[in-house]
Amino acid sequence: MSKITQLKLENFTAFHSIDVRFSPGVNVLIGANGTGKTHLLKVLYAACAITVGEDRERGFERKLAGVFHPFQSDISRLIRRRPGRSGGAALAVWRDDGTRLLGSIAPRVVDSRHDSTPQVSPWAETPLESAYIPVKEMLAHAPGFLSTAARREIAFEEVYVDILRQAFLPKLKGDLDPDRQRLLDLLQQAIGGKVVSKGEHFFLKNRRGELEFTLLAEGMRKLALLWLLIQNGTLRPGSVLFWDEPEANLNPALMGDVIEVVLALQRLGVQVFMSTHNYVMLKELDLRTQSHDQVRYLSLFLGVDDSVTCQSSEHYASIDPNAMAATFDSLYARDMARALQGVARA
Repeated sequence: MSKITQLKLENFTAFHSIDVRFSPGVNVLIGANGTGKTHLLKVLYAACAITVGEDRERGFERKLAGVFHPFQSDISRLIRRRPGRSGGAALAVWRDDGTRLLGSIAPRVVDSRHDSTPQVSPWAETPLESAYIPVKEMLAHAPGFLSTAARREIAFEEVYVDILRQAFLPKLKGDLDPDRQRLLDLLQQAIGGKVVSKGEHFFLKNRRGELEFTLLAEGMRKLALLWLLIQNGTLRPGSVLFWDEPEANLNPALMGDVIEVVLALQRLGVQVFMSTHNYVMLKELDLRTQSHDQVRYLSLFLGVDDSVTCQSSEHYASIDPNAMAATFDSLYARDMARALQGVARA
C-alpha cells in the first residue's frame, strides 16, 4: 500500500519554497486563512488522481488546472506573484515506493487543456485511489450536475465533479469486512439512517421513511457522503482521503464521531489529509488518538517575505504556532476576567 511521503513546492501560489514530509496515517493542516492549506490538499489530490481512470492520460499540470480552476484555465496564474519578479513554478511529490512525480508551470500558459497530450508517467503506473471532500457539500445538488459539467463550462473546480462521480459508484460485491461495517454503523448512528439513491437524487432512509437530501442539514450530508465512500469501496486500505474543513456546518457534538471514523480509516490503511480551523475538532483528535495511531500536525504560517512556511509535530502539545489554541486561550482569559469583575462588584 503506497503512501505519499513528501511534497516540495517552489514559487507556487502562496509558497516561495516549502518542503513537507507526511505521516502514513493522519495529517492535519492548521493555520490562518491564506496560508495555503487547501492548496496543499489540491496538489496532493491531483497527484493521486492522475494514477487512475481517465485522468491518467491528462498529466499532472492538466489535472492541476482542473482542480484549481484558474481564470481562463491559465495555469500560469498559479505561479506565486511577486512584484518585479518572474519565472515558473516547480512541484514534486514522493511516495514510499520510491516513485517521484515532477511538475512545472511556465509563465503565460493559457488554456492548458489544449496542450499536447502528455505521456503516462512511471508515477501513474501504480494506482493510488483517492477521494477529495470539499468544504461545500454537493450531494443535495447532484441532479443534473454531472451531465451539465460534461457538456458545458461551469464555474466549479473538478473536485466537485470527481466526488459526485465517486458518490454514485455502486456498492462493491460481497460482504463488508467487520472493520468497515463498524465504521458504517458508527456513521449510521450519527446521521440516523442509511443513504439510498434514486436516479440522481439521494435520500436518508430510516424507520420514518426516506428524506431527500435537500431537507437535511449540510453537516449531516457530509457524513452521509463519507458513509457512501466507505460503502462503495472508494475508501479502503491503500487509498487516500483528502477532507477540507470537515467541521464546516457540523454540530460540535458530532465532531468526535468524525475523528473516530478518521482514526479508524487510518488504522485500516487509509492515508488521511485534513485541514481544520476548529479547536474542538483538533482537541477531539488529540484526546482520541491512541499510542499506535500515526498522526502528524502541520502548522502553516506566514514567514519572511510573506511566504508560507510549515512546522510539523507528532504531538498536539508541540504544535507551534497553534492559532486555534491561542484564540481559545484568549477567549477563556477574557471570560474569566469578566467573571472576576462581577465577583469584585458583588
